[in-house]
Amino acid sequence: MIPMYGHPYIPNSSKKITEMMIQKMNISSIDDLFADIPQECILKRPLNIPHIESEIELIKYFKSVLSSNLCFHDMCIFLGAGCWPHYIPPIVKSIVSRAEFLTAYTPYQPEIAQGILQALFEYQSILCELTGMEVANASMYDWPTALAEAALMSYRVTNKKTFIIPYIIHPDRKSVLKTYTEPHGIRCVEVAYDKERGVLDLDDLKSKLNDDVSAVYVELPSYFGFIDDQVYDVSDMAHSKNALFIVGVDPISLGILKAPGDYGADIVVGEAQPLGNPLNFGGPLIGIFACRDEPKLIRNMPGRLIGITTTKNDSDRGFTLVLQTREQHVRRERATSNICTNEALCAIAAVCYLSVLGGYGLKKLGETILYKTSYAIKKFNSLTNVKAPLFKNTPHFKEFVINVDNTGKSITWVHKQLLRKKVHGGKIITNEYPEFGESAIFCFTELHSNDDIDLLVNLLEEILR
Repeated sequence: MIPMYGHPYIPNSSKKITEMMIQKMNISSIDDLFADIPQECILKRPLNIPHIESEIELIKYFKSVLSSNLCFHDMCIFLGAGCWPHYIPPIVKSIVSRAEFLTAYTPYQPEIAQGILQALFEYQSILCELTGMEVANASMYDWPTALAEAALMSYRVTNKKTFIIPYIIHPDRKSVLKTYTEPHGIRCVEVAYDKERGVLDLDDLKSKLNDDVSAVYVELPSYFGFIDDQVYDVSDMAHSKNALFIVGVDPISLGILKAPGDYGADIVVGEAQPLGNPLNFGGPLIGIFACRDEPKLIRNMPGRLIGITTTKNDSDRGFTLVLQTREQHVRRERATSNICTNEALCAIAAVCYLSVLGGYGLKKLGETILYKTSYAIKKFNSLTNVKAPLFKNTPHFKEFVINVDNTGKSITWVHKQLLRKKVHGGKIITNEYPEFGESAIFCFTELHSNDDIDLLVNLLEEILR
């Protein structure tokens, strides 16, 4: 038996066993195992960790440290821009906490993983209904990686090396996209925006569309929350050059907006975090990826696909991984993607959330958020010298940009003043888009009451006085 000793919170071995291991490995000390680490990188003093005798004391200590944190339930938060606050029914957490889901990994062995395989198959099926696509995979890491994989997939399908994106796009998505595409020699070309409405400048798009374009990408809603009503035109323009049309979505908006498949999308990507997944300090997230039912597209899809089949006598159905094109299988360097460990549990949370809401519930949620957005815009318009939204002649969903240039104050100063009042403002975009001046993206969901919005506007009026 190994005697109990040492630190109570980490794995340990007794001195006798440690010495035996050192002897068996023919080394003089444990430090020899780390000889390849430069000496200047090795800490030569004990870690500055408080000495705590018991688990009770440890819990008390961490509670005191964490008590300075404030979360969405402790203050009004109007931050979105990629991770959005939404209400999560308790049943979602209850289901994903079940051991067969919580501890399950990639379901390689269908004979013992029918439960998680079926759950992921249902996730794929519901995503197809939402997006108007015929095939969806079992999730990606997040929206940025889904977009990057869509760009690589477009290149494989068309053998063209120009990928067109809007100028107004989340900088994280743009950064990850360029990281993925640059090694392949793919050029990411940005299309200018209409100065009045923020939507794509179709003349600029037309000038950049040529026979080397693999795909045109748009977002609905955009990073700034406005809805581009030109998607039919963009779709036609892309297809006229034999390019794919890719749409990025916030899935909550699909409760009230048309499915991308209805206006000609070939691939749909997006972020499914709003579907039953908490904010979690910005992760883990879960990328949406779906496409049309076309062999060339399906065969080039990244990630995992769950399929359904029946027994020989058609008496029972079964679920299994299909079209396995990842590098972990036989494909190796010919794989479409190297996505491995991903957020299957988050996908199960998403399908639970959507199943609880149903089509009617998702529609009512979309209408509620649209109302909250409109109410916030109306209230902001009562503030002198504040421009909200930045692009006034375009409908917005969930988010919009406010600008305080005419107040003589910086948006960072305004943000700090709000924090002192226990209100967290929107995402500041002055460094990302300096041409838009002192601006921030504010988010409004079903969790924001009219009183919350009134409080924000009243505080801004007081701060900017």
